[in-house]
Amino acid sequence: MNQLTGLAASLLRLVPSPVPRRQERLRGQHARVDGIKYSMPVNSDDSPVLMAAFPIDKRAAAAVLPGTELRPFSLGGKGLLVVTVVNYRSTDIGQYIEYSLAIAVTHGSRPAPPLLPLAFQKTFGLGQFVVDLPVSSEVSVKGGKGIWGMPKHQASLDFLVTESAVSAQYDDAGKFGCFIEIERPRPMSIPLKLAASNYCAFRGMLMKSDIYFEATGDIALGREAKARLVLGDAPGVAPLKALRPADKPVFTAYLPEAHGVLDDHFEAWFLTAATAEEAARIRGGDPLESVAGMGQGQDWLPAPDRSATALGTSDGAATGGTP
Repeated sequence: MNQLTGLAASLLRLVPSPVPRRQERLRGQHARVDGIKYSMPVNSDDSPVLMAAFPIDKRAAAAVLPGTELRPFSLGGKGLLVVTVVNYRSTDIGQYIEYSLAIAVTHGSRPAPPLLPLAFQKTFGLGQFVVDLPVSSEVSVKGGKGIWGMPKHQASLDFLVTESAVSAQYDDAGKFGCFIEIERPRPMSIPLKLAASNYCAFRGMLMKSDIYFEATGDIALGREAKARLVLGDAPGVAPLKALRPADKPVFTAYLPEAHGVLDDHFEAWFLTAATAEEAARIRGGDPLESVAGMGQGQDWLPAPDRSATALGTSDGAATGGTP
């Protein structure tokens, strides 16, 4: 097994970077968008990442998706809930944690075949529809929602790493939001070069943005993957409870030091329905007014209260509170 892992790692090192050439040409340029200063490209360094994916009810997932052109990615008759928590340590807007709860989707006028989009990501518009995206700081909300349409909102977050597990929790205005804990996968140091598309609803539009990650990480698949997901009562989590996530994850991953680039190019489409009445019922995300007047504060809210949710903590290094 070690020999196979070593061979796979060697081959993966040969995979070219997913970062588009345009982003490399922008290197060293500067931008100011909505008053936020960016040194191009919009990147992050030394950012630990926790990931886990759980099978969900595909029909329930379809009911959560807005408009008519997003469909749940099909995994053997099930959909997929993807939990990704990133502890951004170095960015143009300071340090913050980002806690993504998303449904794996394809984009197009017709459903995609099961599994095939994994091999033809662009053909089928494979990505994830972000249902909830709490972050640590106000400026992250201002930029992420105001520019890229992400459903960001400021909340109490933490990111805890021990020798045996990685976990993260978020609370929103005193309400328990979500807890995720993965057993750290067996050390494999697999080189990863990933491109991912985020679909988000904002201002009655479907907005698509792309992010590129390069890292060396540890992954567990199938029986080897162990995780615990607990959904709370915070408003952003409510739509996810109907999805009935499985107890057993499909995969887990821990990337100790990921390097990312968020593409400054994005796409947007109107969210449509057959009638005006149906269009009025589309969950089109927050309005423009939700970001108007926001500042660029980098302070964090107090860390979430794990004892209040009886989830406890382990010995280790936690990131929480004001950085």
